[in-house]
Amino acid sequence: MFSVKNLTASYGKTKVLHGISFEVHKGEIVCIIGANGAGKTTTLKAIVGLIKNKDAEEINFKEKSIKNCEPFEIAHQKISYVPEGREIFPYLTVLENLEMGGYLCKNNKELRKNIEQSLDLFPQLEKLLQQVGVTLSGGEQQMLAIARGLMANPDLILIDEPSLGLAPILIERLFKTMRKIKEQGISILLVEQNAHQALNFADRGYVLEEGKIVLANDDMSQLKNDKRVKKFYLGIV
Repeated sequence: MFSVKNLTASYGKTKVLHGISFEVHKGEIVCIIGANGAGKTTTLKAIVGLIKNKDAEEINFKEKSIKNCEPFEIAHQKISYVPEGREIFPYLTVLENLEMGGYLCKNNKELRKNIEQSLDLFPQLEKLLQQVGVTLSGGEQQMLAIARGLMANPDLILIDEPSLGLAPILIERLFKTMRKIKEQGISILLVEQNAHQALNFADRGYVLEEGKIVLANDDMSQLKNDKRVKKFYLGIV
Protein backbone atom coordinates (compact mmCIF):
# COMPACT_ATOMS: atom_id res chain seq x y z
CA MET A 1 0.00 0.00 0.00
CA PHE A 2 2.80 2.40 0.90
CA SER A 3 6.53 2.14 0.20
CA VAL A 4 9.62 4.28 0.67
CA LYS A 5 12.90 3.49 -1.06
CA ASN A 6 16.26 5.15 -0.34
CA LEU A 7 14.86 8.24 1.38
CA THR A 8 17.38 10.90 2.35
CA ALA A 9 16.67 14.18 4.13
CA SER A 10 18.72 17.09 5.45
CA TYR A 11 18.38 20.23 7.52
CA GLY A 12 20.69 22.66 5.77
CA LYS A 13 24.03 20.89 5.42
CA THR A 14 23.22 18.37 8.13
CA LYS A 15 22.12 15.04 6.67
CA VAL A 16 19.61 13.29 8.92
CA LEU A 17 18.31 10.35 6.87
CA HIS A 18 20.74 8.18 4.91
CA GLY A 19 18.78 6.20 2.32
CA ILE A 20 16.14 4.42 4.40
CA SER A 21 13.57 2.02 2.93
CA PHE A 22 10.42 0.53 4.42
CA GLU A 23 6.82 -0.33 3.56
CA VAL A 24 3.34 -0.50 5.05
CA HIS A 25 0.77 -3.02 3.88
CA LYS A 26 -2.96 -2.43 3.85
CA GLY A 27 -4.62 -2.72 7.25
CA GLU A 28 -1.45 -3.20 9.29
CA ILE A 29 0.42 -1.30 11.97
CA VAL A 30 4.10 -0.67 11.34
CA CYS A 31 6.32 0.93 13.98
CA ILE A 32 9.64 2.73 13.67
CA ILE A 33 11.51 2.84 16.96
CA GLY A 34 14.72 4.62 17.82
CA ALA A 35 16.38 6.94 20.28
CA ASN A 36 16.04 10.73 20.32
CA GLY A 37 17.74 12.20 17.27
CA ALA A 38 17.58 8.97 15.25
CA GLY A 39 15.51 10.65 12.53
CA LYS A 40 12.04 9.30 13.32
CA THR A 41 10.16 12.60 13.16
CA THR A 42 12.19 13.67 10.12
CA THR A 43 11.03 10.50 8.36
CA LEU A 44 7.35 11.37 8.79
CA LYS A 45 7.84 15.03 7.90
CA ALA A 46 9.70 14.06 4.74
CA ILE A 47 6.89 11.71 3.72
CA VAL A 48 4.19 14.39 4.02
CA GLY A 49 6.24 17.07 2.27
CA LEU A 50 7.16 19.22 5.27
CA ILE A 51 10.89 18.89 4.54
CA LYS A 52 11.95 20.21 1.16
CA ASN A 53 15.59 19.13 1.30
CA LYS A 54 14.89 15.46 0.64
CA ASP A 55 15.30 12.86 -2.07
CA ALA A 56 14.12 9.30 -2.66
CA GLU A 57 14.04 6.71 -5.37
CA GLU A 58 10.38 6.33 -4.58
CA ILE A 59 7.67 7.29 -2.13
CA ASN A 60 4.64 5.45 -3.43
CA PHE A 61 1.09 5.29 -2.10
CA LYS A 62 -1.32 2.89 -3.76
CA GLU A 63 1.17 2.47 -6.62
CA LYS A 64 1.23 6.23 -7.26
CA SER A 65 4.28 8.41 -6.62
CA ILE A 66 3.84 11.14 -4.00
CA LYS A 67 7.52 11.98 -3.50
CA ASN A 68 7.26 15.45 -5.08
CA CYS A 69 3.77 16.28 -3.80
CA GLU A 70 2.99 19.28 -1.61
CA PRO A 71 1.50 18.61 1.85
CA PHE A 72 -2.03 19.57 0.77
CA GLU A 73 -1.78 17.20 -2.21
CA ILE A 74 -0.71 14.36 0.08
CA ALA A 75 -3.67 15.08 2.37
CA HIS A 76 -5.95 14.74 -0.65
CA GLN A 77 -4.46 11.26 -1.23
CA LYS A 78 -6.07 10.20 2.11
CA ILE A 79 -2.88 10.27 4.19
CA SER A 80 -3.17 11.95 7.60
CA TYR A 81 -0.33 13.13 9.83
CA VAL A 82 -0.53 13.46 13.62
CA PRO A 83 2.58 15.43 14.64
CA GLU A 84 4.74 15.05 17.72
CA GLY A 85 3.62 17.29 20.56
CA ARG A 86 -0.06 17.11 19.45
CA GLU A 87 -0.09 20.59 17.85
CA ILE A 88 -3.82 21.05 18.17
CA PHE A 89 -5.26 24.52 17.58
CA PRO A 90 -4.96 25.68 21.21
CA TYR A 91 -7.52 28.49 21.17
CA LEU A 92 -10.17 26.69 19.17
CA THR A 93 -12.70 24.41 20.84
CA VAL A 94 -12.56 20.64 20.55
CA LEU A 95 -15.41 20.77 18.03
CA GLU A 96 -13.67 23.46 15.99
CA ASN A 97 -10.46 21.38 15.96
CA LEU A 98 -12.41 18.43 14.59
CA GLU A 99 -14.06 20.63 11.98
CA MET A 100 -10.64 21.89 10.88
CA GLY A 101 -9.54 18.27 10.47
CA GLY A 102 -12.58 17.68 8.26
CA TYR A 103 -11.86 20.45 5.77
CA LEU A 104 -11.76 17.88 2.96
CA CYS A 105 -15.31 16.72 3.68
CA LYS A 106 -17.61 17.33 0.73
CA ASN A 107 -20.59 18.56 2.74
CA ASN A 108 -21.96 19.07 6.26
CA LYS A 109 -23.51 15.60 6.30
CA GLU A 110 -20.13 13.95 5.75
CA LEU A 111 -18.53 16.29 8.28
CA ARG A 112 -21.06 15.38 10.99
CA LYS A 113 -20.71 11.68 10.20
CA ASN A 114 -16.92 11.88 10.59
CA ILE A 115 -17.27 13.76 13.87
CA GLU A 116 -19.57 11.02 15.19
CA GLN A 117 -17.10 8.32 14.12
CA SER A 118 -14.21 10.13 15.81
CA LEU A 119 -16.22 10.54 19.02
CA ASP A 120 -17.12 6.83 18.95
CA LEU A 121 -13.38 6.10 19.15
CA PHE A 122 -12.72 8.84 21.71
CA PRO A 123 -15.95 9.17 23.75
CA GLN A 124 -14.09 11.20 26.39
CA LEU A 125 -14.06 14.11 23.96
CA GLU A 126 -17.84 14.27 23.57
CA LYS A 127 -18.37 16.12 26.84
CA LEU A 128 -15.52 18.49 25.98
CA LEU A 129 -16.72 19.66 22.56
CA GLN A 130 -17.11 23.30 23.63
CA GLN A 131 -13.90 23.36 25.69
CA VAL A 132 -10.91 25.27 24.36
CA GLY A 133 -7.98 23.05 23.36
CA VAL A 134 -5.39 24.71 25.58
CA THR A 135 -7.40 23.79 28.70
CA LEU A 136 -7.34 20.04 27.95
CA SER A 137 -5.04 17.60 29.72
CA GLY A 138 -2.13 16.09 27.81
CA GLY A 139 -4.03 12.86 27.27
CA GLU A 140 -7.13 14.68 26.04
CA GLN A 141 -5.03 16.76 23.65
CA GLN A 142 -3.46 13.59 22.21
CA MET A 143 -6.88 12.04 21.74
CA LEU A 144 -8.01 15.20 19.97
CA ALA A 145 -4.93 15.25 17.73
CA ILE A 146 -5.59 11.68 16.55
CA ALA A 147 -9.34 12.28 16.24
CA ARG A 148 -8.63 15.37 14.13
CA GLY A 149 -6.35 13.26 11.88
CA LEU A 150 -9.14 10.73 11.40
CA MET A 151 -11.57 13.42 10.25
CA ALA A 152 -10.14 13.22 6.72
CA ASN A 153 -11.14 9.54 6.35
CA PRO A 154 -7.52 8.46 5.82
CA ASP A 155 -6.42 5.13 4.43
CA LEU A 156 -3.03 5.68 6.10
CA ILE A 157 -2.35 7.68 9.25
CA LEU A 158 1.15 8.66 10.41
CA ILE A 159 1.35 9.10 14.19
CA ASP A 160 4.41 10.65 15.81
CA GLU A 161 5.23 9.80 19.46
CA PRO A 162 1.65 9.46 20.78
CA SER A 163 2.79 8.30 24.24
CA LEU A 164 5.07 11.31 24.84
CA GLY A 165 4.45 12.81 28.27
CA LEU A 166 1.46 10.62 29.12
CA ALA A 167 0.83 8.52 32.22
CA PRO A 168 1.03 4.72 31.72
CA ILE A 169 -2.74 4.20 32.13
CA LEU A 170 -3.42 6.80 29.41
CA ILE A 171 -0.82 5.23 27.12
CA GLU A 172 -2.52 1.84 27.49
CA ARG A 173 -5.92 3.36 26.68
CA LEU A 174 -4.54 5.24 23.69
CA PHE A 175 -2.91 2.16 22.18
CA LYS A 176 -6.13 0.15 22.59
CA THR A 177 -7.96 2.85 20.65
CA MET A 178 -5.34 2.79 17.90
CA ARG A 179 -5.93 -0.95 17.58
CA LYS A 180 -9.62 -0.16 16.98
CA ILE A 181 -8.52 2.25 14.26
CA LYS A 182 -6.65 -0.61 12.58
CA GLU A 183 -9.76 -2.78 12.85
CA GLN A 184 -11.56 -0.19 10.72
CA GLY A 185 -9.10 -0.95 7.91
CA ILE A 186 -6.88 2.09 8.39
CA SER A 187 -3.13 1.44 8.11
CA ILE A 188 -0.93 3.04 10.78
CA LEU A 189 2.71 4.09 10.56
CA LEU A 190 3.76 4.72 14.13
CA VAL A 191 6.92 6.48 15.25
CA GLU A 192 7.55 5.78 18.92
CA GLN A 193 10.30 6.04 21.50
CA ASN A 194 8.44 3.75 23.90
CA ALA A 195 9.81 0.53 22.43
CA HIS A 196 7.92 -1.73 24.85
CA GLN A 197 4.55 -0.40 23.73
CA ALA A 198 5.42 -0.13 20.05
CA LEU A 199 6.85 -3.63 19.69
CA ASN A 200 3.91 -5.21 21.50
CA PHE A 201 1.44 -3.20 19.44
CA ALA A 202 2.70 -3.32 15.87
CA ASP A 203 2.46 -6.01 13.20
CA ARG A 204 5.94 -5.23 11.87
CA GLY A 205 8.80 -3.03 12.97
CA TYR A 206 11.94 -1.18 11.98
CA VAL A 207 14.78 0.14 14.15
CA LEU A 208 16.22 3.49 13.12
CA GLU A 209 19.65 4.60 14.34
CA GLU A 210 21.48 7.75 13.22
CA GLY A 211 19.31 8.05 10.14
CA LYS A 212 19.68 4.43 9.00
CA ILE A 213 17.44 1.37 9.27
CA VAL A 214 19.63 -1.06 11.20
CA LEU A 215 17.06 -3.78 11.95
CA ALA A 216 13.83 -4.91 10.30
CA ASN A 217 11.79 -8.05 10.78
CA ASP A 218 8.33 -9.18 9.72
CA ASP A 219 8.27 -11.46 12.77
CA MET A 220 7.77 -9.18 15.79
CA SER A 221 8.70 -11.91 18.26
CA GLN A 222 12.10 -12.23 16.59
CA LEU A 223 12.57 -8.46 16.58
CA LYS A 224 11.69 -8.22 20.29
CA ASN A 225 14.11 -11.03 21.07
CA ASP A 226 16.98 -9.55 19.07
CA LYS A 227 19.92 -9.03 21.46
CA ARG A 228 20.47 -5.45 20.28
CA VAL A 229 16.82 -4.49 20.73
CA LYS A 230 16.62 -6.14 24.16
CA LYS A 231 19.74 -4.35 25.38
CA PHE A 232 19.32 -0.85 23.95
CA TYR A 233 15.54 -0.45 23.70
CA LEU A 234 13.94 -2.82 26.19
CA GLY A 235 16.52 -2.57 28.96
CA ILE A 236 17.01 -6.34 29.12
CA VAL A 237 20.57 -7.52 29.51
